[in-house]
Formats: sequence, structure tokens, C-alpha cells
Amino acid sequence: MPSDYTIDYELTAAEENIHHSWDNGLEPHVTVESGDVVRFECRDALDRQITPQSTAEDFANADFDPVHPLTGPVEITGAEPGDVLAVEFLDFEHQGWGYTGFFPGDMGFGLLPKDFEKPGLHIWDLDDGVAHFVNDIEVPLGMFAGVSGVAPAEDGAHNTLPPRDTGGNMDIKHLTKGSTLYLPVEVEGGLFSTGDCHAAQGDGEVCVTGIEAPMFVTTRFDVLKNKTISQPEFETSGPFTPTGADEPMYGTSGIADDLMVATKKAIRHMISHLKVEHGLTAGEAYILCSAAVDLKINEVVDAPNWTVSAYLPKSLFPE
Repeated sequence: MPSDYTIDYELTAAEENIHHSWDNGLEPHVTVESGDVVRFECRDALDRQITPQSTAEDFANADFDPVHPLTGPVEITGAEPGDVLAVEFLDFEHQGWGYTGFFPGDMGFGLLPKDFEKPGLHIWDLDDGVAHFVNDIEVPLGMFAGVSGVAPAEDGAHNTLPPRDTGGNMDIKHLTKGSTLYLPVEVEGGLFSTGDCHAAQGDGEVCVTGIEAPMFVTTRFDVLKNKTISQPEFETSGPFTPTGADEPMYGTSGIADDLMVATKKAIRHMISHLKVEHGLTAGEAYILCSAAVDLKINEVVDAPNWTVSAYLPKSLFPE
């Protein structure tokens, strides 16, 4: 099907187009006008340290210095501090594979590090709109860029791991094809970069990775002079469930007087459900939760306890 746009500029994943921190001192690799379309080639979050042949031990030994190779930055003509940069995501193209892993518990990463002493890794084959897991489980693809942002006003190099007022590592799974991200501009030209692409992810990304995948991201830019925001906003049509329609779910609830404790309980209950009802190991269940289970805050008004639930789509499983 022909697209309704033409690509004006392309940035490959060559070393000269990659950076690993937010820094308003970086020179832009290309300068574009409002309405221009840019296609970014993005490396995976661990910068090619993981391959389809990698093991869980390889994942555990990955070097975090640096992490998040970002493609960019792109300067947008006319973008000035106080403006808003609209980033329309026109397309995502995976390269046939991805991975989801969790680190040894003593590293402290993920929602439940104390529950998993040893690391785990699953290499996913991506085709026909799905990612293939164990036991014939299939996770529908919902491709997006985990990191998208513009440079902060504060000078110097800034870590890419935490999300920021100017975007960055937000991991909003609904910034899929057709969505628009709005970013507050803090420096002249905006200086937009993107990366850390996911083929799919559950809301929560609980084991610390979604389906990490090298990918191509195509965007169109627009500078908005009549809009003011202080943190990112967005428009999206989802999908809000894996199939893109309302569908049967199985939910597990966590109830506690602390939202993080309630969240951990909800995921622990879901891991138990996946072990008992679907024959997964605890590690496989943790990975599937990170790739396809959505966390939702059900209530925060019935003190002293709050409710968080984990939603598992039944459509993932073979009939």
C-alpha cells in the first residue's frame, strides 16, 4: 500500500549519527523544516551487544556504559524555547528479531529483582504481525520507540535512563504508528533524537525490557507556536489491547497501602497464574508479563489501601 508521504532525509545507525546522552551541545546531523519527513535507523537498547545467538549470561554481562544508542539529533528550523515540537510517527519497521531479558537479582533492575537470582533471556522471531514465544504463545506486535525527545536547556551530558520534561525514555507503548507526540522545546532547533525501539511491551515493562529490537522509525515534524506545555503530551488511537479491540482478559489484583507494593503483588500473582494455568517457568512468566501484560491503577481513593491490577490478554494463547 503506497504511503501518503515521501522521505526527505534519512539518518542511518552509523557511528557518526549515534549518541548516548542528552546534550544541547551536540551538533545536529541534519536540519529540517516543519512538514519534513525523516527516517531514523535505530540500534537496539544495548547497542548490538545482544544477537539472535546470545544467552542469558550474555545478557547479564552486557555493558551499561553507555546504554541507549540514540539516532540524531535533528534540528528543526524555527523551533525556539517555549514552542512545542509535534512529532508524528508515520511508520515503524522491525528487522525480524528482538529480545526480552531480565538481569540477576543482585543488580537490582526490574520490578521484582529479589524474586529472580539468575538472569533470563528470550530471543523473539518477529513475523506476520506477531512475536513468537514458548508454548506457541504469540504476542501481537505494537511497535514504538521507547526513547523520543529533544535536548534539555541545562548544559552538559545527561543520562538517558530517566524520562525528562523534554521526553526521553518514557516507554509509552501507545506511541505507535499514527500517533503524535508533543514535546516542549527548551533549546533552539529542538534537537530531536530517538531510539530504544520495542516490537511490543506491556504497560509497566516489568522485567526492565520490552521486546527490544533494532528498527527503522519514520517521523514528520511540525513546530507549534500557539501551544504551550511543560511536559510531553500525545495523541494516539492505540491499540489499547493487543488485538486492537476489546477482548477477554485475565486479571490479577494487588492491594496494599503503597502503589509500588500493590504493583509488585499484582505481577507476582500473574506470574503464579501463568505457571499454574499455562505451564510457564517463573522466568518465562516474568518475560511475558514485561512484553504483554498491562498494569492499571484501579483506584487511589479508598484509603488506606490502593488497587493495581495486571491484565493478561487471553488471545496470546493457542486455543
